[in-house]
Amino acid sequence: MSKMSIEECIRESLQDYFRDLDGTDPANMYDMLIRLVERPLLDVVMHKADQNQSCAAEWLGLNRNTLRKKLTEHQLLK
Repeated sequence: MSKMSIEECIRESLQDYFRDLDGTDPANMYDMLIRLVERPLLDVVMHKADQNQSCAAEWLGLNRNTLRKKLTEHQLLK
């Protein structure tokens, strides 16, 4: 298992992304990155919290209604 931190993984992925663009200007990077990180974060936390939204919201530091909205946006409600 890699001991690379999440920050290092993101940094490396972003460097790869810019290299793959090969000089083309990126667009909407913030929204793209938030969406790409948020979905797996919510999925893993919900799994670890045994689908308990109150527990997951607390772990994430979110209001339960905000969590529910994000789960709906990412089609993660079960």
